Amino acid sequence: MPSSPPTPILIIGAGPAGLMAAETLATAGWPVEICDAMPSVGRKFLLAGVGGMNLTHSEPATAFRSRYREARDWVGDWLEQLDADQLREWAQGLGIDTFVGSSGRVFPRDMKAAPLLRAWLRRLRALGVQIHTRQRWLGWSDDGQLRFSGPGGDSLRQPRATLLALGGGSWARLGSDGSWVALLRERGVEVRDLLPANCGFLCNWSEHLRQHCAGQPLKSVEVHLHNNQGQPLQRRGEFMLSQDGVEGSLIYAVSAELREQLLREGQARLWLDLTPDRSQAQLQQWLEAPRNGRSLGKLLRGKPGLDASKIALLHELTSAAQRSDPAQLAACIKRLPLTLTGLRPLDEAISSAGGICRHALTDGLMLKALPGVFCAGEMLDWEAPTGGYLLTACFASGKHAALGMLDWLNDST
Repeated sequence: MPSSPPTPILIIGAGPAGLMAAETLATAGWPVEICDAMPSVGRKFLLAGVGGMNLTHSEPATAFRSRYREARDWVGDWLEQLDADQLREWAQGLGIDTFVGSSGRVFPRDMKAAPLLRAWLRRLRALGVQIHTRQRWLGWSDDGQLRFSGPGGDSLRQPRATLLALGGGSWARLGSDGSWVALLRERGVEVRDLLPANCGFLCNWSEHLRQHCAGQPLKSVEVHLHNNQGQPLQRRGEFMLSQDGVEGSLIYAVSAELREQLLREGQARLWLDLTPDRSQAQLQQWLEAPRNGRSLGKLLRGKPGLDASKIALLHELTSAAQRSDPAQLAACIKRLPLTLTGLRPLDEAISSAGGICRHALTDGLMLKALPGVFCAGEMLDWEAPTGGYLLTACFASGKHAALGMLDWLNDST
């Protein structure tokens, strides 16, 4: 098996974390090479931007960091080097203007990921970064060299420092297949199992709901549940009814709490407020008014303002007795219980939870069991909801790991 010429720094994985690390290292004057298993770089980054490239979020720093839950302090260390404002400045430096949407999310002006990626790759090439595609990392050889498989056959590399930025376990077709978990565990690295994050959940729908409501959105809804500490949690937004459950931004925002409850108890429960802007007393008053021949559906579409999807879900989750009593029906509209019975598969999730444990890494994100090997991005044990939080932390972890590599390289020379 041929060995390639020595390379001071090798990055494996050409997503946001790997590319940001490459830029940081190359700007500091180090020769950098990147290997990626896919035919082109940034595949998941580009697909995530198809519906509008949500780069980061304009939320205040304290609230922003709270989105990372138990990992808020750890991720907060990365954000010291590259926070949301600095990320916007970085994009501006690439010629990409950004704006803050009504939800607080930050987008490029043209809403696309491809122009940003093209400008970024031009900068990296100008810095001398070499990118090798179709190079799948296979782990280590018996003598500790990095093994790769590519169109030209297998090869070996032995850089002075390596960054692993291989993504999590979702969207395997785009390169994030989680195959690295077994390779690191074989080397004594503690890795928590990868689980779906920002994912859909399963429900036991009736055949009627499956046939008539799958794919329909529920807009302007609030969800209520409790977090791991028993504290009430409330989010507002929209989600979608699917053939076998629920998915969408509002569900993704509380997916971590729902997943943990489901794994702990075998099911998860949340409560829906179908009319956040109307009080229960108002609803009851409207529902007690004379119908004058109107059906319940027409009555609910009137002043209560329920659309067809909300009415269908209300029928699905309430009894005839509850629907015939205005007081009970008003209470159900404001607090409709929904039971979730399972998770959609990891490969369908937007991102993954779990990964390399914090205590397996130094503060500079080097593996304690493998000196000279650093990690960044979704490989690490953190998670965040969609809304720009995922991407920001991936970018920031790449820069943080690169700075850790620079410190290590300088100390070891």
